[in-house]
Amino acid sequence: MAVHLEGKSLLTLADLSPEEIRYLIDLAREVKRERHEGIVNRRFEGKSLALLFEKRSTRTRAAFETAFGEEAGHPVFLSQTDIHLGVKETVEDTARVLGRMFDAIQFRGFKQETVQLFAEHSNKPVYNGLTDLYHPTQILADLQTVLEETGELEGRTLSFVGDARNNVARSLMIGCGKLGVNIRLGAPKSLFPDEESVEVARSFASRSGSEVSVTDDPAQAVSGADAVYTDVWVSMGEEEQSEQRMRTLAPYQVNDELMDRTGNPSSIFLHCLPAVRGNEVTSEVMDGPRSRIWDEAENRKHTIKAVMLATMLAPSELPV
Repeated sequence: MAVHLEGKSLLTLADLSPEEIRYLIDLAREVKRERHEGIVNRRFEGKSLALLFEKRSTRTRAAFETAFGEEAGHPVFLSQTDIHLGVKETVEDTARVLGRMFDAIQFRGFKQETVQLFAEHSNKPVYNGLTDLYHPTQILADLQTVLEETGELEGRTLSFVGDARNNVARSLMIGCGKLGVNIRLGAPKSLFPDEESVEVARSFASRSGSEVSVTDDPAQAVSGADAVYTDVWVSMGEEEQSEQRMRTLAPYQVNDELMDRTGNPSSIFLHCLPAVRGNEVTSEVMDGPRSRIWDEAENRKHTIKAVMLATMLAPSELPV
């Protein structure tokens, strides 16, 4: 099946077919090979990228700026304090203006509605760098890392333990469901994912032959896992809930004991970062032999470059 993504936006992986997601991962692996072999391209020469940030970022900002810049493109960082985003000017009007000046737009912020409005009114590819609901570019990097480590995605099992309501867990369910990866979520019942998201993910999984399950037993969640994944216990904007969240999630900390509960000596550890060492994960696991978090972080750059290449260039201009 030919994959044509030119001109499209990436707002959530739910909008992409399994073939399109797998193509982006394959393309990411190719541009990673180019980078590691010192092959220099100028595929974004003469193009500009608007980077809109309502929320702080390390990996997302660095990945978009370096991926675009090393291909001779011009990325422009725009924070809330730099432009009239939602202040004195509607999101729709900002989108129309930026669409006239830039070739693509990245948005990282709070509301999914905002990134959707940019896609609707800019007439340019728009990339979701994170919203409260979804984090699609992160999951592409996660899946690339699992593929590189295990050689397969279909039939593998990924376990997420912690706050299973958040944007990463929700997006992992979609990506895994679409590509045939079994996903198990381990969380206290008060932090279970919403039922609608689970059912949507299960509808994808039923077509790919994988399973989506939710449990409040962390040991059950990680049993047999090829990858164990966690995220911060307190997301941006929820700082006032820190003490209660620590107490609630303490049994879900990823430590050596929980990693051993996988029963799989080849299982790896993943984290989208930043991590709070000693909360959701111990330093022993982060820095240990099972950790692949630095490969995962690097892959943010390669998958983001793949997304931009596939949506800004014609298929004939792409390396795969």
